[in-house]
Amino acid sequence: MPSSTSSEAPETTPDASSSSSQQKPESLLTVLIAFGANLLVAIAKSVAAMLTGSASMVAEAAHSWADTGNEVFLLIAERRGARKRDARHPLGYGRETYIWSMFAAFGLFTAGAIVSIYHGITELGDTGPAEDVMLNYIVLGVSFLLEGTSFLQAFRQAHGAATKRRVPVLRHVLQSSNPTLRAVFAEDAAALVGLVIAFLGVFLHQVTGLAVFDAIGSIAVGLLLGVVAVVLIDRNRRFLLGESTSPELENAVLVELLARDQVESVSYLHLEFVGPSRVYMVAAVDLVGNDTEEHVAARLRKIEESLEASQYVEEAVLTLSVPGAAVLRPTGEEIPEVVKDGTVEDVAAGGAGTLRA
Repeated sequence: MPSSTSSEAPETTPDASSSSSQQKPESLLTVLIAFGANLLVAIAKSVAAMLTGSASMVAEAAHSWADTGNEVFLLIAERRGARKRDARHPLGYGRETYIWSMFAAFGLFTAGAIVSIYHGITELGDTGPAEDVMLNYIVLGVSFLLEGTSFLQAFRQAHGAATKRRVPVLRHVLQSSNPTLRAVFAEDAAALVGLVIAFLGVFLHQVTGLAVFDAIGSIAVGLLLGVVAVVLIDRNRRFLLGESTSPELENAVLVELLARDQVESVSYLHLEFVGPSRVYMVAAVDLVGNDTEEHVAARLRKIEESLEASQYVEEAVLTLSVPGAAVLRPTGEEIPEVVKDGTVEDVAAGGAGTLRA
């Protein structure tokens, strides 16, 4: 959103197209790494579950197969949500990302949580001794390394944006409008915790001879997956309904609007996510001067077009403020550096990232 009064904007603001091209491959890479790791882990756990009959390993195998299938949904979400808007979809296809991510979260709940809990309940009465536990330990150890590699990629992507926003990583992940990042981060984190639970179930079964611990491990893994799935479903539901941005981002947009020499004041501002890092913007402004209706309409449209040139704005709609309407005032006169050099992911979280074109 370049201001005609600021000659420094091109120097302090990263190029929109280059920033976007850097962020999208990073999200895709995160999903691809997660897919590869989950597929290898799922195969290894399935073999171990068949050979040992461990309830915890069966739960972990179901977990990994669910995660592998979910990555396919997330890849579809990345592809379909990136399509440009057209006449039939004037606000773009960004919300389709949340739909496919919702499918992934529901798959985690059904194929992962329900199967694990059901299998654990059916194994509660088993009294057999632990068999081939060493194979279970090896598979769990290798799985931890693979899942850890995938988690580190998701964590690295989230940490970079969270650092610029100066907020905890977990808060950024939960707030982010990027559902693929949130899904991979949550699934991999749950996978690591699940592996620890499975290890404890197998270990306690081995040292006590009581298979009930193995069954409890399976149920615990299922409950863990259920909680993660419900959180992911709820976050996607919120964005499908129309999640508003944060006051921090709204303040940054207000500062940049008022920095334009054509804008006298702003009396209304609405920002709503219509996809990952994409917002629908409506504002009521008072323009400098007293032009005729024809000239005012042309000036408003020119500002709208410049706003829509930003990688973050799907559509901008400007109207004139009602005479005498209360004006909005920013909480600060300067745009913080964390906002000036913000990335797509910063804006996605609703906390930072400039809307300059």
